[in-house]
Amino acid sequence: MPRRHPDWLKVKLPSGERYMKVRSLIVEKGLHTVCQSARCPNIEECFNRGVATFMILGNICTRNCRFCNIASGEPEAVDPKEPLRVAQAVRQLALSYSVVTSVSRDDLPDGGAEQFARTIKTIKELNPGCEVEVLIPDFKGSEGSLKKVLEQRPKVINHNIETVRRLYPIVRPQADYHRSLSLLKQVKSLVPNILTKSGLMVGLGEEYEEVLEAIEDLKAIDCDILTIGQYLQPSKEHLPVKKYYHPQEFQDLKRFALKTGFSWVEAGPLVRSSYHADRPFREPADFA
Repeated sequence: MPRRHPDWLKVKLPSGERYMKVRSLIVEKGLHTVCQSARCPNIEECFNRGVATFMILGNICTRNCRFCNIASGEPEAVDPKEPLRVAQAVRQLALSYSVVTSVSRDDLPDGGAEQFARTIKTIKELNPGCEVEVLIPDFKGSEGSLKKVLEQRPKVINHNIETVRRLYPIVRPQADYHRSLSLLKQVKSLVPNILTKSGLMVGLGEEYEEVLEAIEDLKAIDCDILTIGQYLQPSKEHLPVKKYYHPQEFQDLKRFALKTGFSWVEAGPLVRSSYHADRPFREPADFA
């Protein structure tokens, strides 16, 4: 088992005036970000760009995925004022593209869909012209919950399959590979012009051919955007890294995904689901 990160995984320690400004704003508004809770390696870069991925519905998850650093346990009560605080933070950061995710909330009848809908609506009201991408849980497969989110017309619906089908019982024991694919398929069926997006981690013990199969499965349900990144073990209690993929392997996977038909692919050792989320729309010439 690999014990030391290769050189290409080294990142700068968080610092800088803008980094501190974003972090202070998050504290001031009483918000959470997946950047902090999931210990994202890109936090220094993104905060210094003045962007963050807001995490609603608290920072305690009802699931216990074995790759994730977000705490699992009894979640907080839903805060009705949270959507407004997120929208205010978007305005203070002057964002033209915002990303909102959440913990899984299997304790709620709609899985937290109403809070997503209210957050999207409020961001748009306070920030005219700001596009919204949401990274949603699977809502246990509820079409009604998904419809609540879709009614607010986010630019992108993101839902990560995370890993290959064979590893789901180990990596995501409370999730289901086909249920996640079905959710993304439903988006296209209900609102065809909303873009769909998904993400994969590699290095958990999957075979290379299984990664290619997962990419093909996503394209078969007309997914538009794909992210592929290296799994990094958050603590010794989490699943170990079985392999560190070389940057060239990520480029090979990117080429395969683009050839398969994805409109945009971000692939690299440090790529995460919301990394450079606005790039397809800042660089429209490259977005088919």
